[in-house]
Amino acid sequence: MISFDTNILVYAADAAAGERHRSAADLIERSVRRRNCLQTLQSLCEFFSVVTRKSGIEASAAAAFLHGWRSVMPVEASTIADLDEAMRAVEAYGIGFWDALLWATVRRAGVRFLVSEDFQDGQTIEGVRIVDPFAAHNTALIEQALGD
Repeated sequence: MISFDTNILVYAADAAAGERHRSAADLIERSVRRRNCLQTLQSLCEFFSVVTRKSGIEASAAAAFLHGWRSVMPVEASTIADLDEAMRAVEAYGIGFWDALLWATVRRAGVRFLVSEDFQDGQTIEGVRIVDPFAAHNTALIEQALGD
């Protein structure tokens, strides 16, 4: 199972991002076709906030992306237990709180690969592998994640 950090969703929506846009959109599309992905409510909320504030995307266009993704991917919301796990991970692994909450949520949901440009590429935290999809050395790993 695979999940996407907010930055991947932003690239998928931003045609001005060039090759990153094409790669992110293709990766999401392929994972949806294989029914091998889920998305977190946290990342969807962050996406809406980021693209309407920083990317100049109209709220209605951002909402259309969200509605589209929600219609084809299960969405997992964070729980109180995820909050507790996130606080533990901040101390144990030295990651930021919001990244830790994302990690805790996808871990509980059974995700094995978290696709992100922002986390430490290659790091595995309690069974969740962080994969930067734009790093050339991760091509085979991305294919493995899609087939997982």
